[in-house]
Amino acid sequence: MNLGTCSPALFVKDIVRSKEFYVNQLGFAVECDFGTNIILKGGFALWQVKDDHLIPQTLGVANTLNRSSNRFELYFETETLQEVYQTLKDAGVDFLHEVHEEEWGQHTIRFFDPDRHLIEVGETLKQLIVRLHGSGITAEEVSAKTGIALDKVVKMIAG
Repeated sequence: MNLGTCSPALFVKDIVRSKEFYVNQLGFAVECDFGTNIILKGGFALWQVKDDHLIPQTLGVANTLNRSSNRFELYFETETLQEVYQTLKDAGVDFLHEVHEEEWGQHTIRFFDPDRHLIEVGETLKQLIVRLHGSGITAEEVSAKTGIALDKVVKMIAG
């Protein structure tokens, strides 16, 4: 078996509202817009599935748009975490948590899109490594804390 590209599709209740959020709030560009199915540059899609489509007909309409559970999250990295955080906070986005340091040291935020899909944005791994090393700990200690192989840590510290 040889599977190709993997592109998650988020089932959304209101395609216009979701497109506005991902384009205007998060800054994604639209690669293709088919009306109720929008492919965003970055490798995922938004899909307002019609009630008579095979998926909701098989799973049930309520299950297709179940807003009460978060079974996965979209994860992104950025070099401007504080800026992203402030922009989203100013826009009134609903946060699961604000800037938080994970046990491996990475700074992250988690928030919800209009359909309550969970989104995480974290500082880049290179930023994490450089920041930890800059705080006075050795490359070996950075590797131990982050779980990133020592040779990769050394390369990222070097530039």
